[in-house]
Amino acid sequence: MTPLPPASRARRAALPLALCAGLTVALTACGSEDPDAGTNGVGRLSAAEIETQARAAADAAVSVRLSGTLVSKRGTYKLNMRLKQDGGTGSVTSKDNTFELLRVGKALYLKADAGFWSGAGGKGDEKPSKTDAEAAGKLDDKYVKVPEGDPAYNQFRGFTDMDVLLEGLLGMQGELSKGNRTQVGGVRTIKVMAGEGAGGTLDVSLEGKPYPLQFARAGGAGVLTLGDWDKDFALEAPERDETVDYGRQLPKTSD
Repeated sequence: MTPLPPASRARRAALPLALCAGLTVALTACGSEDPDAGTNGVGRLSAAEIETQARAAADAAVSVRLSGTLVSKRGTYKLNMRLKQDGGTGSVTSKDNTFELLRVGKALYLKADAGFWSGAGGKGDEKPSKTDAEAAGKLDDKYVKVPEGDPAYNQFRGFTDMDVLLEGLLGMQGELSKGNRTQVGGVRTIKVMAGEGAGGTLDVSLEGKPYPLQFARAGGAGVLTLGDWDKDFALEAPERDETVDYGRQLPKTSD
């Protein structure tokens, strides 16, 4: 048998060593894989820093879609709102009714069916009068302009105010801690948790800007999803033939 030349023997001996070295590197890399690789890096920050960055991203945004359930002293509401700095549009569902809201600047419109307005005109379970029923029929499926001096104006306007909703819903107090990395709508997130009863749990995006993507309010007070950040949308007043200017205080509602 012809012996291998010295150079060939050296290369052959080096091959197993190279394979072993490569295998060692691969195993080491697998064992210490960086969970924040390919992310925006906020997962490496402290919980307080993550929350601060999420708030800054939300404050700088020009628009957002907010949907989910909100539990308050007045009842439980299901929201599906698109919001920006000068108004908002969408729907609100309460225990008994669903109504649409549209605000363009200061002009606020409410749209609901005759059943909503019939209930507003009556008292409790009392059957609405013929006059109330006729009035409700005229308001059915029309945009009713809410007078700014009406007590209901501020109540309904709050559902269309991006700053008010985000400030009120995303408030976290007490000592914050980091939770698991998970996903919301297919986007990687990291959880920031407030102390028990002090705010809830916030999911912050690990992709792109660190937007808040989901907020579970403390005490089972609702779960809200936030998306379409900085995606603009049309916001226009309804046509005149779709609008009714009530001209005075609206009937009291239970919402």
